[in-house]
Amino acid sequence: MLKVLQSKPIISIVLITILMLAFSVDIIPVSIMEARNFVTAREMIVDGNWLMTTMNGEARYEKPPLPTWLTAFFGLLFGLKSLIALRFPAILFVALIGVFTFLLSKKILGDSKHSYINALIAITSFYVIGITLEAPWDIFTHGFMLVGIYHLFQLFEKQKQYWKHALLAGIFIGCSFLCKGPISMYALMLPFLLAYGFTYRFKGFKQKVFPSMICLVIVLIVGGWWFVYVRLNDPHTFEAIATRETNNWSNYNIKPFYYYWSFFTQSGLWTIPAFISLLYPYLKSRVSNLKAYRFSLLWTIVAVVLLSLVPEKKSRYLMPVLIPLAITIGFYIEYLFRRFKDLKDKRETIPVYFNFGLIGLIAIGFPVAIYIILGEQLEGRWALFILSSILMLSIGVLIILQLKKKNMQAVFLLTIGFFVITFMFGLPLLKPIIGIQNNPINNLEKDGLKIYGFSNVSPEMIWHYGKTIPEIKFKDGNYEFPDESKFGILAYDISEKDWKLIESNYTIKKVDTFDLNTVPKDSKRHNSRLINDYYILTQR
Repeated sequence: MLKVLQSKPIISIVLITILMLAFSVDIIPVSIMEARNFVTAREMIVDGNWLMTTMNGEARYEKPPLPTWLTAFFGLLFGLKSLIALRFPAILFVALIGVFTFLLSKKILGDSKHSYINALIAITSFYVIGITLEAPWDIFTHGFMLVGIYHLFQLFEKQKQYWKHALLAGIFIGCSFLCKGPISMYALMLPFLLAYGFTYRFKGFKQKVFPSMICLVIVLIVGGWWFVYVRLNDPHTFEAIATRETNNWSNYNIKPFYYYWSFFTQSGLWTIPAFISLLYPYLKSRVSNLKAYRFSLLWTIVAVVLLSLVPEKKSRYLMPVLIPLAITIGFYIEYLFRRFKDLKDKRETIPVYFNFGLIGLIAIGFPVAIYIILGEQLEGRWALFILSSILMLSIGVLIILQLKKKNMQAVFLLTIGFFVITFMFGLPLLKPIIGIQNNPINNLEKDGLKIYGFSNVSPEMIWHYGKTIPEIKFKDGNYEFPDESKFGILAYDISEKDWKLIESNYTIKKVDTFDLNTVPKDSKRHNSRLINDYYILTQR
């Protein structure tokens, strides 16, 4: 089976990614970062704000616009209400990361089979998938950067015909910058350059200094023109946003240096193989290409160290580390392909049996777990439940049987199948508990009144409402209420002082409460930020 997939590696990587995500990803509710980005894309289409980007009608220059343009393009093609369409560019970039993990690995290793293993690990690493939903613009910046690194590697390695790689590297690195500024340059490219220099020494680089300078110029042009444009057209707002964003790196979400030390757990079902792959004294005599292993391991570790130096830390910032980590894990998996049948030392075999045996048992227990979780909510989903149960049971049993036979190629592919089926069928089954909002704002009756936001209307609420909700702002000690004698407001947890102020000027009628949570109010996961009360205010 591996040979069949490997015969058309790029096509199969893209198809596996699409099968895994494209038919179920709309089940997951829109996150706060997604909502901001989708609102910006909507306002590009509706209001024409393609360059001077906005979010809820106000300037939003925190993020460059390239991913938003891609999302808006799919929104134009398939409609702004299609969540799959809006998420599809991010899905394609998961596939892009898989494809270029394969292509870069092949350039480093010269081994298609090993490179294909690396690619499959990359696209099934948990947070590579998670980042497309939690903060979809990250997948774009790191995807473009990986393509740029693929061409940088060839620029450094080739003795001739390297000019095209200098040009292409400049274009794609510039595109990465046009997605999220210098984030990926620091988190992915700089560790690559340091690891490459330590391992491969930049041999024969003197003749490539000029192409490298041209590459840098292209990066500055492609990645920097939008910043210059906005800076010239709206300098005060641009500078204020830039200052705020810069301060966040040292003053916001501060975590200790060691916060990222459990980074390998972000790979999900590859957690144990990831940990073992980092044990250099163990693997150095077992890998098929020691120099390449040193390079990928160093790339991984340097990326974690550099990210640890930044005071602001979030789990999603680790996502770029999963790219070199996938290559590093691949060395261990490829070793198991070659040698697992001959291994006798329990210190080597027990972690393998535990990791993949646990996956097999989870697959076998899938039908029971889903039935317990959903119970009566399976009504109308029995066909999907039965189909997914049969597939999961089959995969679970086969993983256990193939593990017993020590057939690691089969175990590896079945593990990939487990991950794909979990997303294809598991997420749709769980829709009753993860995708149905308590009272979505699209139930708001259209009474012809202009609606304003007062006291923290969440980006998710603005996205689901479908159009701009202007904010009633507090300025110079007073709120700037609209001129209309009658209008609606969305608000949550209005202070006693503000409530008295409103009552002194308006009669207030509470109409409804909108709750975008998909869990009950007594749940620990219930988020008050996703609740807004709707009032109609009439001037006295």
